Amino acid sequence: MAATSCFQALSTPARSLSSSPRIQPPIKPTQLIICSSQKREDVTTTDASISRRLALTVLIGAAAVGTKVSPADAAYGEAANVFGKQKSTEFTTYSGPGFKLSIPAKWNPSKEVEYPGQVLRYEDNFDTTSNLAVMVTPTDKKSITDYGAPEDFLSKVDYLLGKQAYFGKTASEGGFEQDAVATANILEVSTPEVDGKKYYFLSVLTRTADGDEGGKHQLISATVSDGKLYICKAQAGDKRWFKGARKYVEGSTSSFSVA
Repeated sequence: MAATSCFQALSTPARSLSSSPRIQPPIKPTQLIICSSQKREDVTTTDASISRRLALTVLIGAAAVGTKVSPADAAYGEAANVFGKQKSTEFTTYSGPGFKLSIPAKWNPSKEVEYPGQVLRYEDNFDTTSNLAVMVTPTDKKSITDYGAPEDFLSKVDYLLGKQAYFGKTASEGGFEQDAVATANILEVSTPEVDGKKYYFLSVLTRTADGDEGGKHQLISATVSDGKLYICKAQAGDKRWFKGARKYVEGSTSSFSVA
């Protein structure tokens, strides 16, 4: 009887040439079919060895194509999380007066005071542009929502984003309006509730005409408790944001909570 050899990879089943329809089970895109039949009397040791090597090569290729991307694979510009879970050594827990948060383990405390009511400041060992600060100030508000929408709240604390220092005449270019050398864009807003307290979370990208980092990602988490406004702000330059700083900035602000 004549011998036939065939293999099918990454394709759908071929249509039957028979006039009567024949139901076949569906084949997955990564499914591989290998079939072979030969004259038994003509099979030699050499042919069997070649067939085994061919089957092994094709099966290895199919396994590689069928592999799914795991959560450990890196997104563009990010370092891969090889072990799938965040290492506990990457952050340390800090408990302050009425609040707590996780601080990147390799960041150091800083004595620099930037904002009113600042009670805490940490910065990256290698790049001071990456830093975080916590501010606690008195307020007559009962809830963070009393400040209005998150965008309205941001306009009341816009000093956190830095002020434009140059007020001379400039042309409208490079994404900046005329006579402006700084800009801020809100990338994300959310209003989570934790332990019965409403929080405002904002992610803002600020840019200055003379900036060498391509801008700064500034994350703000705020809430009101017992007549006090609590704000946690963490930031990183745009270049370092995509080289691993993002997880530290987001990890700190997302962990911020008030008693």
